[in-house]
Amino acid sequence: MTQPYNTLTLKKLFRYFIEAVTGKENEFTTGSIRKAIFMLSIPMILEMMMESIFAIVDIAYVSQVSVNAVATIGLTESVITLVYAVAIGLSMAATAVVARRIGEKDVQGAKQAAVQAIALGVLVSLIVGVIGFLFAKEILALMGAEPDLIAEGYGYTQLLIGGNITILLLFLINAIFRGAGNASVAMWTLVLSNGLNIILDPIFIFGWGPIPEYGVMGAAIATNIGRGSAVLFQLAILFFGWSAIQIRFRDIVIRFKVMMNLIKVSLGGIAQFLIGTSSWVFLMRMMAEFGSEVLAGYTIAIRIMLFTLMPSWGMSNAAATLVGQNLGAKKPDRAETSVWKTGKYNAYFMGLVSLVYLFFAHELVGLFNDNAIVIKNGGLCLQIIAIGYIFYAYGMVVTQAFNGAGDTGTPTKINLVCFWMFQLPFAYLAAITFELGAMGVFIAITAAEVLLAIISIVWFRKGNWKKVEV
Repeated sequence: MTQPYNTLTLKKLFRYFIEAVTGKENEFTTGSIRKAIFMLSIPMILEMMMESIFAIVDIAYVSQVSVNAVATIGLTESVITLVYAVAIGLSMAATAVVARRIGEKDVQGAKQAAVQAIALGVLVSLIVGVIGFLFAKEILALMGAEPDLIAEGYGYTQLLIGGNITILLLFLINAIFRGAGNASVAMWTLVLSNGLNIILDPIFIFGWGPIPEYGVMGAAIATNIGRGSAVLFQLAILFFGWSAIQIRFRDIVIRFKVMMNLIKVSLGGIAQFLIGTSSWVFLMRMMAEFGSEVLAGYTIAIRIMLFTLMPSWGMSNAAATLVGQNLGAKKPDRAETSVWKTGKYNAYFMGLVSLVYLFFAHELVGLFNDNAIVIKNGGLCLQIIAIGYIFYAYGMVVTQAFNGAGDTGTPTKINLVCFWMFQLPFAYLAAITFELGAMGVFIAITAAEVLLAIISIVWFRKGNWKKVEV
């Protein structure tokens, strides 16, 4: 007797799932595109889910400290995203170059790119760390924080930015793994990192045994320990050859030609991220004008959004790897088909999530804080931003496809138009001039993301990204 079709399909999906999380499938330039998307997306989605789960658990613990503690995290993270711009740009370049070399079957070239990317990342993190540690109070004041917030939260800012090398290297090395097609390895490093963070957070925030109560600063201590441990695990994987790329001590050589190529590709990514995140910083500064409670509601809403945006970024990263490897294998049509299929699956997912946010936004924010003003503004933020979620789905996938091809310049131009020339003026006019308050900022965020998706799709269809050499 034959088994029902649905049973066979579920068994097949389960088998693929196990193969995906264990990293048994490493060939993505031949065979089924749908399977390739699944094999790359599953570990990347789980990787990003772990990151977003930690973000939510972290804010849940910190919410028990004070409203100022939550606002401190919002202000610090909006600043630290600026200093990570170089790291994100390098990650885009590392994924693009490593994926292209792997597609060309040039493993040695992929190793050389990985070493140069890590070296550049270490240099940047050391510079940023010194500045952040010495000027934490000034950074918070510049962001509009009130004196009592600075007094309570500057230790968090000092440790998080001062120890940024742990966060920076974690994501940079994972970008190398993803470019090589080892998405499962990147996933397991974040499982370790965020698992430790979740365990250590309450211990350092509230105190336990001989460990004193550090308050919001304890969240930064837990982050540095958790992510630092994961970086050591990553380095072990690279040196012991548990991924497609194995680095030996003789490979640790500065190669200026390879490094300059990485810098060249990363410049667009750096500018791209700086434009997007500086816009976000200005929006956060604008939100600070409406008080700590409104700012806390906005911060909680963004953390909740990360729970769904991160899995969506996982699918987008899968598209970037598929584009890079298939261009390296001289299969541009397969690369393009991969992008449209990934975008469609992402839209299905984001559409379902938007319905949850539209109907249950205030209840979700209420899980983290019982302040009426915090709940009102956080819920409103989720509802307005959820309206554009299907556009976000395609916008994220297409943008990452450009980056995966090494065409980081195109998304930079699109970000410039959508965020600086449209979003910021729109937000100011709506929130301040027309006195819509925080709602004006929320509307501006949604409108800008919708515009970004439309422009990205139109530009992607032109096909110039297929001709980029890295």
